[in-house]
Amino acid sequence: MRHPPDPQEPVDEPLEALLAAVARADRGAYARLYARTSAKLFGVVLRIVKDRGMAEEVLQEVFLGIWRGASSYAAEKARPMTWMITIARNRAIDAVRVRREVLLDPGEDGEDPFAAIPDPFDAAASFADRDALTRCLDRLEETQRHCILLAYCEGWSREELAARTGKNVNTIKTWLHRGLAALRGCLSS
Repeated sequence: MRHPPDPQEPVDEPLEALLAAVARADRGAYARLYARTSAKLFGVVLRIVKDRGMAEEVLQEVFLGIWRGASSYAAEKARPMTWMITIARNRAIDAVRVRREVLLDPGEDGEDPFAAIPDPFDAAASFADRDALTRCLDRLEETQRHCILLAYCEGWSREELAARTGKNVNTIKTWLHRGLAALRGCLSS
């Protein structure tokens, strides 16, 4: 996707100047910035996502982020390439995380989702009876149970759960609240 440099444009134009021009919505400067940095940024992304097609998609997101965020670039905080590599790295990591979440359902990785529940004989454990908890969790609807396990055993946020399930954050809050209430009721009986 790399374009040959325009012979009429200065090759040694500082990246700081290009970013400042991009911040002013200069499309020509944006094209020159792309031509000068896309190969390096693509390499950064490809090393993380390990899939050429996905890396190309992420690179588009990276340059969209650069276009939108150029006005926030501060030369005193980072060199231009460092700033852009940080954007590329973060977008690539996000893409890998999303792909992993889409590909793996809870428990698909071969691990027992109940294994993350603390052992009741451990002094630090807060649960009185692991078997009772397992039985109570089994009574919950599968999606609700997976949300509770991901939230409280894996540390997923409500926003991550919403993205995972395709539901809105308020629905996730309700599921978690009702699921925990059902667990409390089940455990107390």
